[in-house]
Amino acid sequence: MPQALPAELLEHVAERFRVLGDATRLSIIRTLLDDGELNVGELVDRLGTSQANVSKHLRVLHDSRIVSRRPEGTSAYYSVTDPSLMPVCAIVCDRLRDQAATEADALSAAT
Repeated sequence: MPQALPAELLEHVAERFRVLGDATRLSIIRTLLDDGELNVGELVDRLGTSQANVSKHLRVLHDSRIVSRRPEGTSAYYSVTDPSLMPVCAIVCDRLRDQAATEADALSAAT
């Protein structure tokens, strides 16, 4: 089992989970992981939300050092820079899929 974090670092851990606790930010991360580096306009098109909304969430992700920003001409391109996100997302998503399948099986058996 991993060694427990000192109490002063727990607030940093909590902040990371708060940043990841937003569906729009998770959608941005998933899109960037799937499609690679994208600019704001490309993210707006893929997510079907407003430019202001995407920009706001990208700022939070950038300030948290989850994504990086690369300026190019009049655009900025974003990519995921935190390598821990892939395994964390896989663990959480796989667990939720397993739970959903178990619940569906239980519902089927009950009817």
